[in-house]
Amino acid sequence: MPPKVKISREKIVAAATDLVRKRGVNALNARSVADALGCSTQPVFSNFATMEELKNAVLDTANRLYLSHQQQAMQQGDLPPYKASGMAYIRFAAEEPELFRLLFMRDRSHEKTDEATDELKQMTVLVSRNTGLSQEEAFRFHMEMWVYVHGIATMLATAFLPWDWEQISQMLTDAYCSMQQYYCKE
Repeated sequence: MPPKVKISREKIVAAATDLVRKRGVNALNARSVADALGCSTQPVFSNFATMEELKNAVLDTANRLYLSHQQQAMQQGDLPPYKASGMAYIRFAAEEPELFRLLFMRDRSHEKTDEATDELKQMTVLVSRNTGLSQEEAFRFHMEMWVYVHGIATMLATAFLPWDWEQISQMLTDAYCSMQQYYCKE
């Protein structure tokens, strides 16, 4: 008898992530992942105790993809890093709408959240350095900009409005300059 083909945890997460990317998180179940891999559900449940555990692995993968996307945009140098981070957030929503929904549009009412994430701290420091604002004011500035950026990203992820990148870039510049004028009045 030939040996059974073992399907690795990494292959299962990759297939599950691809499934969410194409069909959304509601399509994520053991049968759909098994179908994508061409196997039974046994390898899925051999590698993951629950579907929630697999969903969390997909969430981690999506987050790593997003952070890589954002870091790459900030290091390109064609935009100031703070603006590049906002544009990357919006671009991720446009290019990966289902992963964006999973990361930034899911119900978090039962999740423990920590506002002091590394990304949030990094953006606050960047705003403080760019504007001379205190950490507290820079945090508020960034949160207000993030609400604005998230609104644009959500409109693109849900195909609400089909804005072009030049228009989006100008909108972010306008919002940043207006907020800078408000916060940095002396």
